[in-house]
Amino acid sequence: MRLLHTMLRVGDLERSLAFYTDVLKMSLLRRKDYPSGRFTLAFVGYGPESDQTVLELTHNWDTSRYELGEGYGHIALGVDDIYGTCEQIRQQGGKVVREPGPMKHGSTVIAFVEDPDGYKVELIQLSSRADAAA
Repeated sequence: MRLLHTMLRVGDLERSLAFYTDVLKMSLLRRKDYPSGRFTLAFVGYGPESDQTVLELTHNWDTSRYELGEGYGHIALGVDDIYGTCEQIRQQGGKVVREPGPMKHGSTVIAFVEDPDGYKVELIQLSSRADAAA
């Protein structure tokens, strides 16, 4: 068994696709409209679904906004240069909501950004880069 995807419901699919593809540099892997159900599924990720876990963005045509709820945590992405990545995200209009730095009660360097719907995306400095800086 392996993890296939995580699904997020989004209020504006084009805005969300722009964030995940332009700002976070994922690729749109596939997209399909389901007119009888009045929804669209778009899958984005960093590699083919056959090899990688991906993100499913679900857009219900008649819903423009969702309450995030208390149970959702975040999506996590490993990055080689967390400081440069945050700067690039900021330059592209992304919202950095927690600047890079060591996590509370630990030494792993993390940051958080927020997607257009308010979902949190954690950026985690990959250990190879952190080890090289140490």
